[in-house]
Amino acid sequence: MAPANTRAASKGRQLKELINSPKILVTPGVYDGYSVRLTQKMGFKSGSITGAGTSESRLGWADRGVMGLDENVANARRLADCCNLLLRADADTGYGNAMSVYFATRAFEKAGVAAVMFEDQVWPKRCGHMAGKSVIPANEMVQKVKAAVDARLDPDFIIIARTDAAGTHGVDEAIRRLNLYAEAGADCMYADALLSRADIAQVAKGVPKPLIVNMGLGMRTRKTTPLMTPKELEALGVAVVSYPRLLTTAALKGMMNAMAVFKEEVVGKHRVVDRTDLQVSFEEINDLMGMAELDELERRYAGG
Repeated sequence: MAPANTRAASKGRQLKELINSPKILVTPGVYDGYSVRLTQKMGFKSGSITGAGTSESRLGWADRGVMGLDENVANARRLADCCNLLLRADADTGYGNAMSVYFATRAFEKAGVAAVMFEDQVWPKRCGHMAGKSVIPANEMVQKVKAAVDARLDPDFIIIARTDAAGTHGVDEAIRRLNLYAEAGADCMYADALLSRADIAQVAKGVPKPLIVNMGLGMRTRKTTPLMTPKELEALGVAVVSYPRLLTTAALKGMMNAMAVFKEEVVGKHRVVDRTDLQVSFEEINDLMGMAELDELERRYAGG
């Protein structure tokens, strides 16, 4: 075992340094091998594993509480295994009570992510930007946060407490809850579905620990949180900006565009087409997905 002073910092410690730096941390939402490898190739240091994207891509169902712990952890492990990003997992409500959260925290930490987020919605949860959500009592969520803090093996493994109370009880209640969760030991705060720039500024000023803000699709507006640039959010005191829907929506749009041309031109009109604007090349996809590393491993062990 290497001496303590030469041991590499844990993933949690590395992510904490990025979160606590003066510059806002930009985290695209990732959900599969393509998205984590592309995010890493584009130079980002961290990615947010989107629970919605995992449910949609792995199970084929919207973010309405269909996905369970095992599927979520398994996907997180696969993503952590194929990239060097400092990943944040979305553990929904923890899939039960505080004891469930304890074991969920252990599972995600062992899966190789740097952080895990729990929210205070009632189960079955729904995407924070959907209508009809509700939240559990604040003291129940406090116990979940305490369980997560107690469960982690690495003291630098990051516990993120998310509240959805702004949409159900107002911004003041969201701030009150986040302060309770911070007191219980959460490392980062996450207030979802804030409705204005003023709300974001109020929450950032009113919480004692780094704030993460959700910018959703990133390049398309929604009826809830207004789109803002990372620089604008940084000026308000936001530490991290997450784009959980950026790559899922872009991937689906790309597939829709390609399928429309394929159906109309190739199937319908029997034409051979070569559309470099709609598809990457065979070489590009192999390059992104680690072919060079596999070739090197094959050469290294060819003598056997």
